[in-house]
Amino acid sequence: MQTNMQTNDARILRGAAIIAAPVGVVATVASAVIAGGKGLIGGVVAVAVVAVFFGLGSWALMRLTQDRPQLAMSAGMLIYVVQILLIGIFIVVFSDTTAFNPRAFGVTLLCTALAWVGGQVWQAMTARMLYVEPEPSVPPAEEATPVSSGARDAG
Repeated sequence: MQTNMQTNDARILRGAAIIAAPVGVVATVASAVIAGGKGLIGGVVAVAVVAVFFGLGSWALMRLTQDRPQLAMSAGMLIYVVQILLIGIFIVVFSDTTAFNPRAFGVTLLCTALAWVGGQVWQAMTARMLYVEPEPSVPPAEEATPVSSGARDAG
C-alpha cells in the first residue's frame, strides 16, 4: 500500500489551505477588533477547528481513495457529513462558553470553512486529472514475445 499523497490530492489540500488561511486571519482580526480579546480567542479557536476537522477529513479521503478511486464520491460525501456533524457538536458543546466570544467563533468558523470548501472545489475543477489510467501502447521488454522469422527446413 502506498503511503505518499498523490500529487493531485496534495495540490487540492494545499490549495484549500492557501485560500482558507487568509480568510481565517482576516475574520480573526475582525473578531478581535469587534469583540476584543474574547473575539480574538474565538477566531483563533475557529480557525484551528476548521484546520483540524477539514485537514483530517482531506487526509482520510486521500487514504480511503488511494487504492480505490471508485469510492471517491461516496467517501467524500460521508466524510463531509461527518465533518459537519462534528463541527455542529463542537458548536453545541461550546455554545455557552465564557472562554471566547461565541458569535466571533461562529462567524470566523463559517467564513473559514466556506473558504476551505471553495478552495477544494477550485483546485479540483482546475486540476488536470486523468479519469482513466492510460495503458502503454508497447508492452514492457520483459513481456514482449520474440518474433520468429518463420520455420526453416534443416534438411
